[in-house]
Amino acid sequence: MKKKDYLSFGKLMFPRNGVLASGILGVTGWSMVKVSNCGAGGITTKSILKNIRKGHSTPVLQMFKAGCINAVGLPSLGVNESNKELKIVKKNSDAVIIASVAGGTPMEFKETVELLDKEYIDVIEINISCPNVEDEFGTPFASNPYSAANITKIVKEATQLPIIVKLSPNFPNLVDIAKAVEDAGADGITAINTVGPGMLFDINTYKPVISNARGGISGPAILPIAIRCVFDIYKAVQIPIIGIGGIITVEDALQMIIAGAALYGVGTGIIYEDLEIFNKINMGINKYLEEKNMNYKDLIGIAHKK
Repeated sequence: MKKKDYLSFGKLMFPRNGVLASGILGVTGWSMVKVSNCGAGGITTKSILKNIRKGHSTPVLQMFKAGCINAVGLPSLGVNESNKELKIVKKNSDAVIIASVAGGTPMEFKETVELLDKEYIDVIEINISCPNVEDEFGTPFASNPYSAANITKIVKEATQLPIIVKLSPNFPNLVDIAKAVEDAGADGITAINTVGPGMLFDINTYKPVISNARGGISGPAILPIAIRCVFDIYKAVQIPIIGIGGIITVEDALQMIIAGAALYGVGTGIIYEDLEIFNKINMGINKYLEEKNMNYKDLIGIAHKK
């Protein structure tokens, strides 16, 4: 693909418009390379913490008719081991490498970002919205504009790389939070993280189906929520959005772009369609644009122009 054909996301240029969401196949370098080879233009790592973290005990994930419930618990190799895996991706992939970072305190976010090897990443995604570890870390930083903006400012001061902030649909003031992180210097927004928490029970054991009992909901069930969130955020901010949540088909991705997403993201969709989901959606989008005689940029947020 020629450089002029690359997709812009602020100052970043993506070779293809699909992005691997954090949490799926984003741990080992070679698994991330494989995702890139299957059509993803951006690769988001599993959230990286400063130190090694075990996460929740199994079972951590359960599919149901309309999606998936999971509570993995932010397991992490720690920043030092993660740097080794990021080197593999960078040297064997043309994708934009997005390092997702999480932490229990503002200082932990800062220290983790400072320890990341900037040679092997292109952008940092701040995961301030994980719903699965509230009992340990307290209320997510994405719950209010002040705490979300504070983390954004701290991370911006710790690196010269672009910053994307991942937001949660679980708080009614989502638009205010999006505007706050933009004002604090965010270069982009990822919307959305999982919905919930929710619960499901095993009808034979009478126990929750996952070890943490409560977990985030992803998959097709949350697509309308994700699209609405992207639509609302697009109206409020000038920075670009990665739209994630429930995308399985070309039509799902197109709706997300129409609502205002500059790029679409896939996580749980890989469980439904395997890694070829990126190539399938990318080819489908190209076919749609040809049939409509449109270019990609004109499609982004077109719902707001009607």
